[in-house]
Amino acid sequence: MLSRIIGWSGRNPFLVLLGTLFVVIAGVVAVIRTPLDALPDLSDVQVIVYTEYPGQAPQVVEDQVTYPLTTAMLAVPKSKVVRGFSFFGVSFVYVIFEDGTDIYWARTRVLEYLNFAASRLPKGVSPALGPDATGVGWVYQYALIGKGRTLAELRSIQDWYVRYQLTKAHGVAEVASIGGFVQTYQVTVDPVKLRAYGVALSRVTQVIRDSNRDVGGRVVEMAETEYMVRGKATCAAPPTSRVSW
Repeated sequence: MLSRIIGWSGRNPFLVLLGTLFVVIAGVVAVIRTPLDALPDLSDVQVIVYTEYPGQAPQVVEDQVTYPLTTAMLAVPKSKVVRGFSFFGVSFVYVIFEDGTDIYWARTRVLEYLNFAASRLPKGVSPALGPDATGVGWVYQYALIGKGRTLAELRSIQDWYVRYQLTKAHGVAEVASIGGFVQTYQVTVDPVKLRAYGVALSRVTQVIRDSNRDVGGRVVEMAETEYMVRGKATCAAPPTSRVSW
């Protein structure tokens, strides 16, 4: 058989060269179109459900958040494994799907079941989906350093400026901030003085919430000119409170 192929090739050199040319062109096209990845993503198709429950112990988070979400995610179509992890003030639920499942289809189905399961969670607890990327997609890590800047200032720059610019880059699913100090406002209330002035603690909370809420207005017409009126609800803090950074 081999001798017959060699004999035929010797009698038809043009066809042999033409076939070789086709094979070379096909190989070049295949190399150009073949997707290459330095770190191929061999992980499972998974969707992460992240829930914050501030100030609660892991056992409370497990009973009131992780368990209801885990039992609800067991009914998601094409899901093969559901894993729940409870930590101090936070819950993670991993829904792992069968191989070949489209990640965006999986996220849509998890979101449908998540809307149903949210009614069984404590008031004020809102679960959210994690980014559409896996741990293998963690490709870059950087440190924000500024001379004469505190950790709180650097974290504010990261959260309000740098992160949004990097999120716009092509292929970026999430920019996670780690470290530093999140800038917050803390109001320390003296309950004895509140009682003396007859002010309830819920009133203080409502006043602080209203002071950060924009209030819409109407259009005022003066001298054939319309003015859009917008205001911000402000009020004085109780004399017994102290605002600190």
